[in-house]
Amino acid sequence: MYTVIGTVGSRALRVLWMLEELGQPYDHVSAQPRSEGVVAFNPAGKVPVLIVDGTPITDSTAIIQYLADRHADLTRPAGTLERARQDSLTQFLLDEFDAALWLAARHSFILPEELRLSSIKNSLRWEFERSQKVLVARMGEGPFIMGEAMTVPDIVLTHCGIWALAARFPIIEPRLSEYLERMRARPALMRALARTGGAAPRS
Repeated sequence: MYTVIGTVGSRALRVLWMLEELGQPYDHVSAQPRSEGVVAFNPAGKVPVLIVDGTPITDSTAIIQYLADRHADLTRPAGTLERARQDSLTQFLLDEFDAALWLAARHSFILPEELRLSSIKNSLRWEFERSQKVLVARMGEGPFIMGEAMTVPDIVLTHCGIWALAARFPIIEPRLSEYLERMRARPALMRALARTGGAAPRS
């Protein structure tokens, strides 16, 4: 049994969704970042945290890749060229999508008000739109980012897409819009949201 710590409105959703896709049982503790229940396992106070046999694992991407490797699903085998391509796509999404959205969030409600720069969000939206064009050129043929099989970067990209829509970061590429609409309807994602009391993602 796994235990996932973190709210459904955070990157913890990536972990909950991965576990639903894998069909693995888990407990969910809906703890806020920097709360006592989080800091006890992660001194940085960040979520999600996955508890495995009493050992905490932090960072959503590290967690979902660990789960994919452990259960030999939703990933390409380590040491293969396809895995290198998968990891490259994951890192691209973290650098170009997740990072832009996180910086926008920091300047919206996380940093002390006197340190927030609202104007920075214009440049972040511009970079986000440019990154979409690069991503579409890298997507494989098929329903998923790498082609016919769902992999770790699909969870990262879809979560970033949900986040972007909530933050009013436009999705300008038609192929990406179609992809996100299809991915947001996946039964495993719906189960993760329903189990934790979360609302279905909306555009």
